[in-house]
Amino acid sequence: MKNIMQSGKAITVLTVLRVIVGWHFLYEGIAKLVNPNWSAAAYLMESKWLFSGFFHWIIANPTILNIVDFLNIWGLIFIGLGLFVGLFTRTASYAGIFLLMLYYVANPPFVHSSAPSEGHYYIINKNLIEAAILLLFALMNKESLWGIDRLLSFYMQKRKNKTFPEADNHDLKEFVDNPRRELLKNLVTLPVMGAAFFGVAKKHGWISFEENNLQAADAQTSASVIFSSGMDIKELKAQVPHGKIKDNQISRIIVGGNLVSGFAHSRDLIYVSSILKKYFTDEKVIETLWLCEACGINTALLRTDESTIRILDKYWKRGGKIQWLAQTYPKENDFTNVQMAIDNGAMGAFCQGAIADTFIRDNKLDDLEKTISFIRSKGIIAGTAAHSLQVPIVCEKSGLDLDFYMKTLHHDKYWSAHPKEMRIEFNQLQPNNDDHNRYHDNIWCINPEETVEFFKNVTTPMIAYKVLAAGAIDPKEGLHYVFSSGADFACVGMFDFQVVENANITHDILSQNLARERKWYA
Repeated sequence: MKNIMQSGKAITVLTVLRVIVGWHFLYEGIAKLVNPNWSAAAYLMESKWLFSGFFHWIIANPTILNIVDFLNIWGLIFIGLGLFVGLFTRTASYAGIFLLMLYYVANPPFVHSSAPSEGHYYIINKNLIEAAILLLFALMNKESLWGIDRLLSFYMQKRKNKTFPEADNHDLKEFVDNPRRELLKNLVTLPVMGAAFFGVAKKHGWISFEENNLQAADAQTSASVIFSSGMDIKELKAQVPHGKIKDNQISRIIVGGNLVSGFAHSRDLIYVSSILKKYFTDEKVIETLWLCEACGINTALLRTDESTIRILDKYWKRGGKIQWLAQTYPKENDFTNVQMAIDNGAMGAFCQGAIADTFIRDNKLDDLEKTISFIRSKGIIAGTAAHSLQVPIVCEKSGLDLDFYMKTLHHDKYWSAHPKEMRIEFNQLQPNNDDHNRYHDNIWCINPEETVEFFKNVTTPMIAYKVLAAGAIDPKEGLHYVFSSGADFACVGMFDFQVVENANITHDILSQNLARERKWYA
């Protein structure tokens, strides 16, 4: 074995293998270093095995996450450099094994419930294979492979020894006899590293006349604007504050479910919903929920359907903690859909707004009351949503006991708001005229001032929704409006790249002394 390891072919092959592994580490480190939006948060969010609680705690603490990201980036770079040029090879190998095993423990391949992803084969994945290779290098003599370690060792031996025995010292003897050739062999990786780095720089546009010219012209595409405005978890100021409905701790902003279900108020742009469904794959929804959880958003308002249940089941099995507030669709005495939400872990449920509007419009308050009673009988909090202000008005007059209201609330000072003279309340329409989109042409709260005034005297917690008028209102403006106007919670549909920004906005708003007349009732 010793003779094999000392053969020229073995040394060449193993040196090349060490350089390949080193380049992988070095490339990963450099790619992360030059990406200002990179963070380990997304990877740690997916943790669902040993120490997942610790990994999630890291995400929730921006200072700790910054330290972890720094150590990760520079650890990869220094490990990669050491392996690439053969300097401190044993130390770099052990450090690489430690880092790779952290990656493995955070996301082992055998806990994925879906089909194996690239590089994951039940127990074995790329991290484990590469750690095994590094173990080989860690156990070898540092002089075994070409590199700076070998070169330094020979120089030290030369200084110590005046004479060189012929036996068992072939490499040292060759170094003395042919120092230039040995020097070239041990430093051959340096120009290789330079060429490789130049190629990567070109590939990523770090050395690019075209990109430099675009930057000089301050050119941007629409995609650049969208993604440059997204905030990373490292920029989280603090976790979103919570309130309570009965015994349930609920974040002051709740992530809405229309986007993740592929429903967009896009008027005549009929292709938008299909685009959303392509973007929000199961994994993207789960990633978004993990990000919400890291920001302190602990509640998601989602439709009750098979798609929601499938995604939540995957998410919860991976250790997710976000609770589900279920939007349900009762039909007179048929509570099948409500029961589906309860059977699948909903912490609360409510009657969908358009259905509640219709119940009140058609003088069927009993149907709404039966829905609330059914939900309550299952031991979870119960409420109703509404577009029409008549819903909470009638409920309050009748003394209907609810745990919370959900009411559309946003101001109407945006250019695409439906003209006041054309706004029609649900209850003013004919019963057979039930085209929901006709009543809400880019406005979902047709009387915001009256809504704010009415809820001043309502002691039941109120969740505001449609607060950004389907994206027509800036989040800073929309969230400030609803919280200062008396809402206890705000439900907001969010893309993953908007979550941190919305969490920060909510933190800033609730840290102020709001000019708020209504008391907090949650």
